[in-house]
Amino acid sequence: MSDAVTENEYDSDVEAAIRENHPALITYITAGDPSLEDTKEYVEALDRGGSDLIELGLPFSEPIAEGPTIQAAINRALAAGTTPEGFFELVDDLETEAPLLVMTYYNMILQYGGSEAPRASDGRAAKPRDKPEVRPFVERAAGAGLSGIIVPDLPAEEAGPLRAACDDHGLDLVFIIAPTTEGQRLDDIMSQVSGFAYVQARLGTTGARANVSSATHESLARLEEYDVPKAVGFGVSEGDHAAEIVEAGADGVIVGSALVDIIAEHGSDTGAAAERLEAKAAELKRGARRGADSLTVDGEDAPEPEQP
Repeated sequence: MSDAVTENEYDSDVEAAIRENHPALITYITAGDPSLEDTKEYVEALDRGGSDLIELGLPFSEPIAEGPTIQAAINRALAAGTTPEGFFELVDDLETEAPLLVMTYYNMILQYGGSEAPRASDGRAAKPRDKPEVRPFVERAAGAGLSGIIVPDLPAEEAGPLRAACDDHGLDLVFIIAPTTEGQRLDDIMSQVSGFAYVQARLGTTGARANVSSATHESLARLEEYDVPKAVGFGVSEGDHAAEIVEAGADGVIVGSALVDIIAEHGSDTGAAAERLEAKAAELKRGARRGADSLTVDGEDAPEPEQP
């Protein structure tokens, strides 16, 4: 459970975390990779390292938005027996300064709480006897202390029931904005967004990249008129990436695959992985701040030149 409490001028803990810690660092790892016990240590390390928001992936067997790195992490978590209820028990047990969000797929939300609530590994398993409903999942998420939900495969046009449930329980519902999204569809998505807009840096799936896509700059410019924080993800892996993205106008950066890679590299050496995660978060936060400092120097707050 996050220690964050909404006592600020903003609509939610998520928005406050971004606005008050601008530029924000948002980190992602897959819950249960390689175990839920290890995940607890990793979340706490990311919190110490300077994460302002932490996304926890609830593993699902058909993760359409994920690249090979996160797919492999999801497979490891499923093999370790991660279930939705185990995930929520983990969140119950967490104590972080950073608000926590869950990232998962709509089938998991629909099926949770049915008379045959599925394991995460069941994917599109047998339908429960009761009609699938979103509210049991949202109620459990709020009770565990989560601050928001990200659902990559939920179209904005079909988000009404989940949006209403999140509103009733004080959770943000975050949507991913693709580089090709524009016009009325963009308006429709942005009308549903709360907390922040998850700006997809490039087409395709998640995964660490060597550079920042030019689409990032174009997407941020297209979203400038909307009064909601914008955070950029998909491909961010280094402090220099974070700096460039903030310079382009982002309010935050989202990093996942680079962190999941660290976990995979260290296997069962939880302590070493935690140390590297903490250090990587600190590096990324410093990079984001460099980007903000560059904007300050180049903008109105720049110091006056000395007179001869």
